[in-house]
Amino acid sequence: MAQSKRAVVIGGGIGGLTAAAALHRSGWDVTVLERAPSLEPVGAAISLAPNSLRALDVIGLGDEIRDLAAWQGDGGVRTPSGRWLSRTDADTVAARFGGPLVLLHRATLINSLAALVPSGTVRTGVAATVTDPGDAGRPARVATPEDETEADLVVAADGIRSAVRPVLFADHPGTVYSGFTTWRVVVPVPGAQFASHETWGRGRIWGSHPLKDGRVYAYAAAITPASERAPDDEKAELLRRYGDWHDPIPAILAAARPEDVLRHDVHHIAEPLPAYHRGRVALVGDAAHAMPPMLGQGGNQAIEDAVVLAHHCADLPAYSAARLPRTTALARQAVKVARLNLMTNRPGIAVRNTTLAGLSKVAPALFLRSFEAIADWGPPQQPYASRQTPAGKQLRRTPSEGRLHRTR
Repeated sequence: MAQSKRAVVIGGGIGGLTAAAALHRSGWDVTVLERAPSLEPVGAAISLAPNSLRALDVIGLGDEIRDLAAWQGDGGVRTPSGRWLSRTDADTVAARFGGPLVLLHRATLINSLAALVPSGTVRTGVAATVTDPGDAGRPARVATPEDETEADLVVAADGIRSAVRPVLFADHPGTVYSGFTTWRVVVPVPGAQFASHETWGRGRIWGSHPLKDGRVYAYAAAITPASERAPDDEKAELLRRYGDWHDPIPAILAAARPEDVLRHDVHHIAEPLPAYHRGRVALVGDAAHAMPPMLGQGGNQAIEDAVVLAHHCADLPAYSAARLPRTTALARQAVKVARLNLMTNRPGIAVRNTTLAGLSKVAPALFLRSFEAIADWGPPQQPYASRQTPAGKQLRRTPSEGRLHRTR
């Protein structure tokens, strides 16, 4: 009987657990090493688009997550006064891209992913790094404070501050400050009824979205110096910056306690890595291609990475070739969108808003078309789409790996 191959995953976040589940499903003996004392994620909610949901189909989780879809009816972009600049609806998005957009708490996704691997797979409170990436003739080596172990494959899913990335690519400059900070909160807001929206102000944005469990997920971003913090608390800072914006923003802020508010500066990888692997080690998620959150694709791309890596685990150069062009393009697009969303020039903001409102009325399909290259992606292995693909539409592969298009 052939001995199963051993994989070590460094990092127990979304990308790491997806990789662990996909590799376990393929017959690998997997160990996940997470430096935090538990798998409870640092963060609030995550939006999963049809592209990552198709990747989750491969590990049998896609439909379970689709059932958590909470967005109903209209959504769109607003001004601080409440005026709508653009409107879209969930049914149109689902029909166009073969599935819904799903917003759920990160803890829910983490728990669902962790349930796909055997008990004992995940070891928490264990910091790890790579001491030898290995090559075709020798295994990689992973060190923890207690011991050192060998692995046929190491998946570095250790986030934006990856300890593995500089081991593999010592000359790479690493991350840079994106120029803005973010706040996130998930709270119950009794009686609140509203359409999902993102509101664009001057150098500031706010988003409000209902979750299926009745709570509200809200986030904000603002241009600030790096490492700046509120003189009192972050709820008070949000009140100063957004307290006079349209409903339901004041109600959400009133429902939040200071300890409910998370604040993090945003960093990204401006100079792409030369590859997402070296030897027997592969990088996934933010460790490979950290990007600003404006496209909502950070976690989505980590899920894509993990499933594609499981497909190419015997050929890591093929993994890099499949993932580097797509994620580099998305990271650059996210930087451009961040600049557009967080404009501070008043004449430029006026032009932006007028253009957005005009296009929304005369050519609403343009907004969905800009998302098409993201949402139409599909994994290189079956299944390409789930039972919830809308009737009359099928997704099939184009000659370019990873892209799908619809046929009737």
